[in-house]
Amino acid sequence: MVALDLDATQLDRYSRHLIMDAVGPEGQQQLLDSRVLCVGAGGLGSPAIEYLAAAGVGTLGIVDDDVVERSNLQRQVLHTEADIGTPKVESAAAFVEAQAPDVTVEPIERRLTKANAHELVASYDIVLDGSDNFPTRFLLNDVCWLRETPLVHGAVLRFEGQVTTIDPRGDGPCYRCLFPSAPPAGAVPGCATAGVLGVLPGTIGCFQATEVCKLIMEIGDPLVGRLLSYNASGMTTDTVAYAANPDCPICGTNGIDSIAGIDYTETCSIDDHRAGGS
Repeated sequence: MVALDLDATQLDRYSRHLIMDAVGPEGQQQLLDSRVLCVGAGGLGSPAIEYLAAAGVGTLGIVDDDVVERSNLQRQVLHTEADIGTPKVESAAAFVEAQAPDVTVEPIERRLTKANAHELVASYDIVLDGSDNFPTRFLLNDVCWLRETPLVHGAVLRFEGQVTTIDPRGDGPCYRCLFPSAPPAGAVPGCATAGVLGVLPGTIGCFQATEVCKLIMEIGDPLVGRLLSYNASGMTTDTVAYAANPDCPICGTNGIDSIAGIDYTETCSIDDHRAGGS
């Protein structure tokens, strides 16, 4: 039973949640009591952070070491022209504080790395991956799996985006079951070289925020073991199921228990001898 502690202002603010049978006061209280870490305050992080804050997620940690550039503004809607040169975590925190006074923002102006990932993830219930590179995606998958912390992944390029949810608390697959290793350097261009339709991250980031809310309230059917692909050009979606790999070096039968020996550069692969250490 969730202890309810909604004041009159909150009853008004979240009224459209409260009248939903699947959410109600209990679901709203779960949102207010939750802690979510958003890795990246860019294209995917911007809409996700906005909507998670509006939904009443009680604490939002925002990890990003970048500053706002003019070229970001085509898609990173948390930021404005006046924010150019400002750390993204500061700009994002200011937006959330103005939009959602119920929400506590924890700006973390650091790059998520192998050295600090465990420490950063440890304080949160769910992680939303808004990163733009494979090393961070694999690192988050591995750390979140070892810490039994749900992870919502998203990615975009040109007209296409994808979303999936990794939930180590069950028997579903992890990101490495879908992608055992990163593609060779240069095989997949980034948005900086190939471009991205400005509104596309808004769609994918909102999908990610939806997954986070469902996980918090334990409602609906999260994308565990399913990859949702969206093509904005043809306005089509496709969902492909993928299974847990019993030989996966992270979630498989003989999965590793530490990331100490993993090199998160290039392919981010895990050697057959498995990574060891503490």
